[in-house]
Amino acid sequence: MSGDASETITSRDVAKGLGTTLLARLGGVIDVVAQPLYVWLFGLASFGLYAVLWAAVNLIENIADLGMTSSLQRVVPQAKDEGEAVAALRAALAIGVLPCLLIAAAASLGATHLAPLLNVAAGDAGRVAEAIRIFAWALPLWAFVEIATSGLRARRVFGAEIRLRLFWEQVIRLVLAAGFWFANPTIISLFTAHLISLAITCLLSVRLLSRYYDLRLFFRMPRGGPMAGATLRAGLAALPANMVARLFGDAPPILLNAILPGAAGATSAALYTIARKVSSIVQLVRTAFAYVLAPLASAASRGGKAEVQPLYAFATRLAFALVVPLGLVMAGGGDAILGLFGRGADAAHAALIVLVLARMAEAVFGAAVPVQQVIGGYRAQLVASATGLAAAAIVAAPLLTRFGLTGMAIAVSLGFIVAAVVPLIQLHRYDAIHPFERPFLRVATRSILLSLPGLACAFLAARMLPDGADIAAVSLIMLGSIWLSCRFALPHGDRATLGGTGRALRLV
Repeated sequence: MSGDASETITSRDVAKGLGTTLLARLGGVIDVVAQPLYVWLFGLASFGLYAVLWAAVNLIENIADLGMTSSLQRVVPQAKDEGEAVAALRAALAIGVLPCLLIAAAASLGATHLAPLLNVAAGDAGRVAEAIRIFAWALPLWAFVEIATSGLRARRVFGAEIRLRLFWEQVIRLVLAAGFWFANPTIISLFTAHLISLAITCLLSVRLLSRYYDLRLFFRMPRGGPMAGATLRAGLAALPANMVARLFGDAPPILLNAILPGAAGATSAALYTIARKVSSIVQLVRTAFAYVLAPLASAASRGGKAEVQPLYAFATRLAFALVVPLGLVMAGGGDAILGLFGRGADAAHAALIVLVLARMAEAVFGAAVPVQQVIGGYRAQLVASATGLAAAAIVAAPLLTRFGLTGMAIAVSLGFIVAAVVPLIQLHRYDAIHPFERPFLRVATRSILLSLPGLACAFLAARMLPDGADIAAVSLIMLGSIWLSCRFALPHGDRATLGGTGRALRLV
């Protein structure tokens, strides 16, 4: 079950894990596709209430789990035996889930006191306390899923856990929400469906863990020990970076809801969530690289930090070739994409373009973050998080006052780009590694030039074609642009590393 300490980690391992992860994360598209259905069923303002509470759950979980989702990426690959790996997993679950249980209980009991803090449409005012009382219990369930699946990634099990989280969990939620709507066409049906889908995902997570960890050791080993301490230290070191990433993702809809009164607050939260969800398609690439690079870089670093350099450089070149055509086509075809969400969603167009472009930059520079988390110093990670958060905070107030929803998107985008760039600079300065070795410049230039026609075609398709045909055309343009970039921008060696996938797609 544990990895071989003597094995050599190569770009082929990155490509293999990335291919599996990207294919699995395509299930995350279901989450994006489900959003228009939720808006159609429950209305834009009611969806805004759901968006705010789910953002709050994500934000609180990311703080209360004390970084346990990241700690396992560093600790488990370096465990000496199965006992140490299981000890780290047990410690992470105990440290990360218990605080979330306590917070959930307090929020559920105090739901009537928390309800007035939210701005909602008049029709939802009487349901807010009930929604909080129910949905508070999503917090410990989500913490368990996050930590359990992180334990799977630490064992380099990339595809199975992502299919579970981003396919089956979303499908279960979608089916339940639609079914419950027929019985009770209010937003409470969506909260209930979400909670049940998380509970089922927890059970399935345990089943997966039993395949890759010897869970018989879970209760047999003595409590505490050096692995528990190592797991806690690694988690606390990664916690600031995790908090910043989650703040950028989930704080904006909460802030918009708090600032704007009544239905306007709920609607703005919904619009921002729509723009963020759509831009998360670009983020799929960055997240997939983070999932794969963290455990592989940790394992490779046992042979010295120089062993991480080729993995880091390869991942950055491949990310550039993927996200530039993807992001530019999405920016050009934004009208067609937002049209899926019905009337009023076009108000999020400018915010969508800003977030998509920023996600492109983050994906290219962001490979530094998982690498730093597993080979860099603990204190260095605090600098990037603090700098990114400070940059966003400084510009947020004036931008929000002047540009509203779009201003929030600009502030957030600046923050997470800064948080991604700072680790890149730190790794170059303190660890003497960077991803821009040859032939990065050639790859970057070709990717941009090959993607510009896709941007223009997507822009024209979104404005000239009728509904339905526009989104189909934009999707085809996107796939074609990605293929052209990967085929003609990446060097032959990188394409050959993709193995069977590269041959099947005629990239080599």
